[in-house]
Amino acid sequence: MIGLAIVLGLVLGYGSVRFKVEGNPLAEKIDAILPQMQCGQCGYPGCKPYAQAIAQGGVPINLCPPGGEAGMLRLADLLGIEPQPLDAETSEPKPKMVAFIDEATCIGCTLCFQACPVDAIVGAAKQMHTILATECTGCELCLPPCPVDCIAMIPVMQGLSGWKWQYPVYPIRQAA
Repeated sequence: MIGLAIVLGLVLGYGSVRFKVEGNPLAEKIDAILPQMQCGQCGYPGCKPYAQAIAQGGVPINLCPPGGEAGMLRLADLLGIEPQPLDAETSEPKPKMVAFIDEATCIGCTLCFQACPVDAIVGAAKQMHTILATECTGCELCLPPCPVDCIAMIPVMQGLSGWKWQYPVYPIRQAA
């Protein structure tokens, strides 16, 4: 049994090297510029499919609302094309938002789980759910499937007043 496992492992290892599929390097560079929110607001299921479509050509670079004008300008610079004006719905920058679940109203239907592209919602079926604010990208994809409208988008405080350490800070010991 062990010998068979070793032989199959070697065959799979050789096959992964021999038949390696190279990705499109331009699509990888485009994907690195996109905000990685996986929100689908561009009409594609995530940032990687949108990047691949841009790399293949024929898709406008101004469809990413979270990336905004800055992202579109970086894409135009990378691709060597003229910047395009943002769509009417993306021209007004929105403040960074995070989803908030009213736990008293939540019925635990798990529909928001299925809609969240970044797994920022925790809870169990028939139990209340909550949002991990540090993981939420503010894509608003959890709002439409909620049958009781218990999810609201709240703005994130930006600037010095809303800034927090990401990791616990331990006091520095002074030499005695």
